[in-house]
Amino acid sequence: MNKIITIAFIAIAALMAASSMLFVVDQRQVGVVYALGEIKEVIAEPGLKFKLPPPFQNVVFLDKRVQTLDSPDTRPIFTAEKKSLIIDWLVKWRITEPRQFIRNNGVDYRNLENRLSPVVQAAFNEEVTKRDVQGVLSKERDKVMNDVRTRLAEDAKSFGIEIVDVRIKRVDFVADITESVYRRMESERKRVANELRSQGAAEGEKIRADADRQREVIIAEAYRDAQKIKGEGDAKASGLYAEAFGKDPQFAQFYRSLEAYRGSFRGKSDVMVVDPSSDFFRAMRGSGNK
Repeated sequence: MNKIITIAFIAIAALMAASSMLFVVDQRQVGVVYALGEIKEVIAEPGLKFKLPPPFQNVVFLDKRVQTLDSPDTRPIFTAEKKSLIIDWLVKWRITEPRQFIRNNGVDYRNLENRLSPVVQAAFNEEVTKRDVQGVLSKERDKVMNDVRTRLAEDAKSFGIEIVDVRIKRVDFVADITESVYRRMESERKRVANELRSQGAAEGEKIRADADRQREVIIAEAYRDAQKIKGEGDAKASGLYAEAFGKDPQFAQFYRSLEAYRGSFRGKSDVMVVDPSSDFFRAMRGSGNK
């Protein structure tokens, strides 16, 4: 029984010793082996690895994937025209020299971020002060990011890292001038709107004047055509009358007399004082009463 217990104890001790000497390096990590406080070995290849048991050796792991550093504050930066801008940025970085990284920052990434942020901010200050607002906002935005990345490339080596990318997330004016900028933009938009309305009103007047002119031309042409047609009709009617009256002159004289009577006695209250024996009433007297 005691032998069995002894064997079990030895087996457990052997497993504990083996577990303290074996470790696994993930493909996303770098293993750093320490020997009595000094870096003994850096292991970048993933797999099962061996080391001496503590306290002779121990191991720490560093993430070798791309990390992100965001701008920690919103301090204003002055442009070449002395305008204050707030620039929100981010930096993508990864560890390339684990030994250098640990010597300068330890194994806590926050130490690196606290030291790298002022360096990035200073690089942005240098680049933004060379340009005006329009350049930072649009025209030279990409160049600003590329120039900042170039500036950081050399400094990054001392941290044991590589700068993968630099991006500007947002550019804005400081709070005390943002309102005035909005008011200026509003005034500009109102000016453009008023100008467009004036142009529209002028164009409307032009269209109405042209429509009135065309209307007058159309009415004049229609009146001319109507008068022409009327004249042609009157001429044709006169011709028909002349032809008809030429066939029977006596009827023509009688018809003209009736037309004269119709024109003279148009109203019921009309009164005429005329000699009944005058030629005006010849048609009424008949052929027997001359």
